[in-house]
Amino acid sequence: MLDFNSKENDESLNSDIQSSLSILESNIKKIELFCFLSKKNDELDVYIEFHAGAGGTESQDWAEMLRNMYIKWAEKKSFQCQLISETKGEEAGFKSSTIKIEGKYAYGFLRHESGVHRLVRISPFDSNKRRHTSFSSVWVYPVINENIDIVINEKDLRIDTYRSSGAGGQHVNTTDSAVRITHQPTNIVVQCQNERSQHKNKETAMNMLKARLYELEMQKKEDENKSLESGKSEIGWGHQIRSYVLQPYQMVKDNRTGLERSDPEKVLNGELEPFLEEALHKL
Repeated sequence: MLDFNSKENDESLNSDIQSSLSILESNIKKIELFCFLSKKNDELDVYIEFHAGAGGTESQDWAEMLRNMYIKWAEKKSFQCQLISETKGEEAGFKSSTIKIEGKYAYGFLRHESGVHRLVRISPFDSNKRRHTSFSSVWVYPVINENIDIVINEKDLRIDTYRSSGAGGQHVNTTDSAVRITHQPTNIVVQCQNERSQHKNKETAMNMLKARLYELEMQKKEDENKSLESGKSEIGWGHQIRSYVLQPYQMVKDNRTGLERSDPEKVLNGELEPFLEEALHKL
């Protein structure tokens, strides 16, 4: 490869050059990646909502596995994670949950993760050790800046308070501190239960609602500008974006980019970079 140095046969110099080339290639890839993180909201923090699909305990456990995967990814990047809400399952996992990840370009990295995620495995809840397929949905939207003006009519809101079932100590679990807000024109529902104060939970829920409404408007504009030949599937139940197969073989496959990996345990442990980068390049 390095013929200009073959006469001297200087292996040390060859090694140094190879090392420098590897570092240069790595730096170029990083610069190239950030060229794809140039959309308006890419630098913002991110909310991630998880909803278990049909199937009870299986899907609820899968939803929790997905949440743990994104939390581990965030921890590897030294991002901060915060649990916003959680509705626990009867036996394991949860029915729905929302987390917030704080870190530069958090939304940009994760903006293509919205959709249905599919798991195939031998069920730990099945005494007959049969193979089960579970579905859970992920929805990613940015934490909008305070200077973005979203007008919300109070008459359009239904605000409910309820007793928290999540972590937070005795006070949280014995008072109606949790807040659920329904925006009736769009039927968007947000909830927060991580604070002891009902006022703080309402404030967080309102911020989430503003973010959801802003994302909805951005999505409408994107749909209006999107050509019929774009080939992008509508994000909705039944349009799985990625499959995680643990049995009878080991594979994670992104159905949009075609990327496959044979190490699902590593992916579920937060090693998402190959999928995130491939999505940024192709979607």
